[in-house]
Amino acid sequence: MLVLVRHGEAAANAARVLLGRVDSPLTDRGRAQAAALAPALGNVGRLIASPLARARETAAALGSGLSVEVDDRWVEVDYGEYEGRPLSSVESSAWERWRSDPASPWPGGESLADVGRRVRQSCEELFALEGTGARADADVVVVSHVSPIKAAVAWALGTGDEVVWHLYLATASLTRVAWGIDAPVLRSYNERAQARTSTATSS
Repeated sequence: MLVLVRHGEAAANAARVLLGRVDSPLTDRGRAQAAALAPALGNVGRLIASPLARARETAAALGSGLSVEVDDRWVEVDYGEYEGRPLSSVESSAWERWRSDPASPWPGGESLADVGRRVRQSCEELFALEGTGARADADVVVVSHVSPIKAAVAWALGTGDEVVWHLYLATASLTRVAWGIDAPVLRSYNERAQARTSTATSS
């Protein structure tokens, strides 16, 4: 099975800004969220992460004991000129353009279609052969970000990239994709664990 983990809360998430390639660290709450996910994981055979620190830090907090494989295809969307801007400052016309056309890139950055292509390539590789990758007895865990995980869900469901606008994905959540008779099957989406720590607060 493929288990997709969205990283714990990062400082820029808490500040409600567009967080793409900026390497914002996890907050104390984010670290507690990541650690709380560990009991929900099964038999993990491979651990893959985005190259960004918030994903690699989350992967380490899962406590699998495995070395982390870094795969650039699971990095967050590049927001280009909008990187780091408060969500409230993004013009409504810009949101409408990106919602209506997945192939429309952020100025100086990527489009959702760009993200979809690289994530689909990785998913197809992980599910390519019976008995290997995400079709082996042990699970493949990928620690990534909101846009790539939504793109993987679109791949599993056989939909276009536009479906990502209809999905909500929390920080420190689990999404599971299995293999059916001859195609991927979405087993769960946006599973959350309760962080048991004095530094964790409700969202």
